[in-house]
Amino acid sequence: MKARVTVMLKAGVLDVQGEAVRFALGTLGFGGVNGVRQGKVIELDLAETDAAAAEAAVKAMCEKLLANTVIESYKVEIL
Repeated sequence: MKARVTVMLKAGVLDVQGEAVRFALGTLGFGGVNGVRQGKVIELDLAETDAAAAEAAVKAMCEKLLANTVIESYKVEIL
């Protein structure tokens, strides 16, 4: 079973990398971009066959390692 985790900075947390991308896009002529938020995607290949158990395990992984829950939020998708 596969899972995809999307991790993003929470609203209100300054996204320095996102601002750098926004600025770079502007210098390349893409002036209509008002904001950029950058995150990360983690894909996991799991041995688990039960979707509910897999989701619970991945959420535990996020809470312990994959996301800094103080400043980041995450979304888990079981594929």
